[in-house]
Amino acid sequence: AELRKQQSSLQRQAEEDIEAGNEDAVEQLEALLKDAVGRRMVADVPLGAFLSGGIDSSTVVALMCAQSKRPVKTFSIGFDVPGYNEATHAKAVAEHLETEHTEMYVTENEARDVIPNLPTIYDEPFGDASQIPTYLVSELTRRWVTVSLSGDGGDELFTGYNRYLFGKTVWSKVGWMPRAIRSGVASALRLLSPDTWSAAAKVVPASLRPPQTGEKVHKLAAVLDGSSEEFYQTLISQWPDPDELMPNVTPLDSLILDESVTKLVPDYVERMQWLDTMTYLPEDILTKVDRASMAISLEARVPLIDHRVVEFAWQLPSHFKLRGGTTKWLLRQVLYRHVPQSLVERPKMGFSVPIDTWLRGPLRDWAESLMDEQKLRSDGFFDATLIRQRWDEHIKGTRNWQSALWNVLMFQAWLENQSPGERTA
Repeated sequence: AELRKQQSSLQRQAEEDIEAGNEDAVEQLEALLKDAVGRRMVADVPLGAFLSGGIDSSTVVALMCAQSKRPVKTFSIGFDVPGYNEATHAKAVAEHLETEHTEMYVTENEARDVIPNLPTIYDEPFGDASQIPTYLVSELTRRWVTVSLSGDGGDELFTGYNRYLFGKTVWSKVGWMPRAIRSGVASALRLLSPDTWSAAAKVVPASLRPPQTGEKVHKLAAVLDGSSEEFYQTLISQWPDPDELMPNVTPLDSLILDESVTKLVPDYVERMQWLDTMTYLPEDILTKVDRASMAISLEARVPLIDHRVVEFAWQLPSHFKLRGGTTKWLLRQVLYRHVPQSLVERPKMGFSVPIDTWLRGPLRDWAESLMDEQKLRSDGFFDATLIRQRWDEHIKGTRNWQSALWNVLMFQAWLENQSPGERTA
């Protein structure tokens, strides 16, 4: 009995120590973030913030409200398309924080009208389709303010991307298996098309079912075929094999397959975070926001990547970021001090537009002209047969190749925008 009493006392003490550590970490992060946000609120011009209603932007806005003497101006856009509209979530958060909120529902025509300008706005073949809503929300925001705070960086620092949880879960279960067995499982998963998998998954409640289930099953199949480094490359790539897509181009050296990175960051989830921070964050996320905002003379500021916040995040034990099935655990605890959990707790949606259906409908002629087989062969960059095969599958609806094809379309649109001298340089 005495032993059980001692064990119970030790357990209570351990739980109290964990809770004290949790609370201390929340206090430290909130203080750092509040100061980082406050420093970026210093401006002699009208100031506001992008608000999607997700964890990152809601945290930034909440900490702006906590130190502003007047209502914070917030901005969001919406689409009347199921699965692509975050405006209702943003509005709920704005109402709770009592911000001066402006939202605009964008029509398909307004969104598509941005596309011809993308090669000029980005001045490179930039293939992230969320560039469209990013430009639109920047354009809306610039009508009212000159500086806007953004929540970018939170996913990389605090393990917000679904691939971190997915990667940890899957690789811990299959990484030990011989590659031949994994390849056999992958072949079995590919027996059904993505659409068939998605249809079968409808028996699972929507709240538990990941979006684009079939595409994720096929991505899992591709993952099972490779090493841990190849696994990560598959998770982030639209065209995992660049040699197949561009047979006459020599690939640049990449951190992704650099074995020294594994030694530098041995933990698998932290390695994915590190690689995203070194590549995806500056080359995609920050580039997208910077060029979209500056195209209409809006200055976007990003408090979550304040160097002190970055240093603090990387010093945290992993359980403060990914705990059980919860991503961004510590950042969420800061937010829950200001916003009810029910307003922001939902599956990660992303910030995009329905490119898949647009390519089969109103954008079909535009895409067809850019991916004309003769044109592709004449330009000499891509495997025309492979692209046409994927285009045909997409048009027929047997596969959703929207992201892969968008990369090609943005390259072709950019190339078409170049002068003859630039094309041959």
